[in-house]
Amino acid sequence: DGWDIGGNANGGYLMAIAVRAMTASIGRPPLTVTGHYLRPAPAGECDIEVTTIRSGRRLATASATLSMGAKPTLTLLATFGEQTPGGPSSQMSDPVDLPAFDESIPPVVGDTPQPELMNRIDVRMHPDDGGFRRGEPSGTAQMRGWFALADGEPIDAIALMLAADAFPPPVFNSGLPVGWAPTVELTVHVRGVPAPGPLRCVFRSRFIHDGLLDEEGEIWDSTGKLVCQSRQLALTPR
Repeated sequence: DGWDIGGNANGGYLMAIAVRAMTASIGRPPLTVTGHYLRPAPAGECDIEVTTIRSGRRLATASATLSMGAKPTLTLLATFGEQTPGGPSSQMSDPVDLPAFDESIPPVVGDTPQPELMNRIDVRMHPDDGGFRRGEPSGTAQMRGWFALADGEPIDAIALMLAADAFPPPVFNSGLPVGWAPTVELTVHVRGVPAPGPLRCVFRSRFIHDGLLDEEGEIWDSTGKLVCQSRQLALTPR
């Protein structure tokens, strides 16, 4: 309980549970994870079955299925391994430009009821991206802001799964109705373990048509290092 939106678990939170089980089984941290969502997940017990596909010297690959009440709910394919800093490096983009954490705004206006999930995380948005809350979308399918855990817990590689799916969908600023946008598939690339402090995030949708939308994300830590990239396919809200 408490990690949900409208009674169903947040997709990134659900992925984090499964990836923690996979990490424990494989014995290495996640590098890239792809999850396919089969049905909504209310609060309750779950079973996670992990299968090692291959384990090599540097990388290991595994699949997993998270089930609730014997019904498959999320299926994953992931590769695990240690980061190897010190190799060639080239950065074509800079961290997203944001106001200070304390100058950014919460996703929910005033006394408006907020999803239970928002009591567990601390998301602050760029003021220019908050118009959808008042029925005044910016017209650009983009969400920028900060992410932290509400209790100040450090963010590890597994918590990045949650961060990748914690913001209001960028489609809310496109002018389409604000509503549930169920995730069909989510891919998360872990590019590094974050330094302490809130994460700097940007999520964008470029193609919204035929009942589906894409969402691309970048997550940067407090030192300006890219620590996570994400991409998902979701159903268009109605």
